[in-house]
Amino acid sequence: MRVIGGLAKRRTLKAPPGKSIRPTSERVKEALFNILALRIPGARFLDLFAGTGGVGIEALSRGAARVVFIDKSPRALSIIRENLRRTGFSDRALVYPRDAFAALGLLRRQGEIFDVVYVDPPYGKGYEVKVLYLIGSHGLVNRGGVVVAETDCRNRPPEEIDNLRLSRSERYGDTVLSFYQVKENTENAGRDDGVTAATGNEDGNVER
Repeated sequence: MRVIGGLAKRRTLKAPPGKSIRPTSERVKEALFNILALRIPGARFLDLFAGTGGVGIEALSRGAARVVFIDKSPRALSIIRENLRRTGFSDRALVYPRDAFAALGLLRRQGEIFDVVYVDPPYGKGYEVKVLYLIGSHGLVNRGGVVVAETDCRNRPPEEIDNLRLSRSERYGDTVLSFYQVKENTENAGRDDGVTAATGNEDGNVER
């Protein structure tokens, strides 16, 4: 597993043995960042169910201003911290060791707003629908921002969830990337960056 573009290109990342953590494949990751290329420089990026941190670290390598990593697994958190150390991006990252659903509520209370959100829950459990709903209803995405959900091809999320609307969908083998944007007629918080899609916390649980 490695970084495929940007400042840390070809840097090797730590990945766990076995199937307890499922990193996004290089094929999917390369396709994702080709689509998001113009959005990443200077972006505020949220990596949910971050696993090894490979997607968020790819964003940092390509110029994202800051990435927030969310995962509740101690093993995953240890790997994320090690991969940030290996790539030298720890100073532009926040690691939240907590459940994704609870973390979204915390981010809302903190007034966080993101330009890009990546959602990669365990396949087949239906988590993506609940997470997308919370992202939309909590106003965590800038108008003009994008939310990307990685799912199994048998469990595609719906075209509309709260104030998010599907704008693009791409399939790579058994994996589907669904791209959502904020509906134009909603009153979502945040600045408007004019970008259009191509088709410490309160309980001390933040780590740098």
